[in-house]
Amino acid sequence: MTFKAPDSLAEQIAHHLAERIIRGELKPGERIQEQKVTLALNVSRGSVREALLILERRHLIAILPRRGAHVTELTAHKVQSLCTLMSEMYILLGNAVARRWAVPADLGPFLQIQQRLIASYERQDISAFVEDSFNVMRAAYPFADNPYLQETVENLHPAMSRAYYLALDQRKAEMSEYLELFAQLLEAVLARDLPQIREVLSRYAQRSCDLVLSALTVA
Repeated sequence: MTFKAPDSLAEQIAHHLAERIIRGELKPGERIQEQKVTLALNVSRGSVREALLILERRHLIAILPRRGAHVTELTAHKVQSLCTLMSEMYILLGNAVARRWAVPADLGPFLQIQQRLIASYERQDISAFVEDSFNVMRAAYPFADNPYLQETVENLHPAMSRAYYLALDQRKAEMSEYLELFAQLLEAVLARDLPQIREVLSRYAQRSCDLVLSALTVA
């Protein structure tokens, strides 16, 4: 595998390993050995070590003394804690868009994402669906103009993707519910209805949490 700019080598390695964890190719509790990754990807051990630190910061692995790096367990407590936090960040971003959009064209990126989500649902493409779910938040970043919020969301993105991927992989039919909630969210943003935005996004976060917890019981 060949890695190129613009991302740093460590970031590219971290992204590669994160994708394997998110898709379940690297299982909870599985050890990630620096030497094996170094040889498999033909990169330096220092870059791999830095990549593992990035993954630890993003809650996908734990690095323990004398035990090395292991893929973290996805527990019910972690899922509930993550969903609670992400719910409030969704609402912050949704409110920012509602307050600051000026002309209908400002909402164009969200409508484009909606069309891509529909296409992914029709193809039953879980990976694309999950990725575009997060692209909704990224499209909201310019409206929020909050670098700390953006950094926090980006660091939690892999952990949330892992949870969502598990839920959708177990119950693909539920993708339609996400589409319905997203349509309701767009209506609320267009109307600048902040209470409705909170209500829709709270339901979205709770439904997401329920799906992941249900999937955990049969994973």
